[in-house]
Amino acid sequence: MGKGKMDFRNDINIRNKKASFEYNFIDKYIAGIALTGSEIKSVRLGKVNLQDAYCMFFNDELYVRELHISPYTMAKEINHEPKRERKLLLTKRELRKLDTKNKEKGLTIIPIRIFLNDRGLAKLEIALAKGKKIYDKREDIKEKDMKRELDRLRI
Repeated sequence: MGKGKMDFRNDINIRNKKASFEYNFIDKYIAGIALTGSEIKSVRLGKVNLQDAYCMFFNDELYVRELHISPYTMAKEINHEPKRERKLLLTKRELRKLDTKNKEKGLTIIPIRIFLNDRGLAKLEIALAKGKKIYDKREDIKEKDMKRELDRLRI
């Protein structure tokens, strides 16, 4: 890169690790995100936090809320708000399907991964999920421990 240029990476793959522990995934979808110029530059730098993010429907459109994209340092006055609502780009059929399933009791839509596709566009992988109970979480911990012990014995 040149002297004053920032080093953008094309291998961005940011995951919400907490989501798989807290939820059971029913369906997964890949959606585009409507971003501003400074937001996409921050995403390419990997300055994204998916931890508290969730998706909501407004006027038959899906938006992601509480997705934190840090302000781009090189953008002076024309910067973005870090936790603004961002529109997700899905087909009408996918939106209708998600909307009907989301109205079922106990289901929610959460982002689980943000990445850049081969054309350099930011994509958000979302999942229709159901929250786990405490005993489900304990079972997951037991399974991980057993798997770790088996791997240790094989080595």
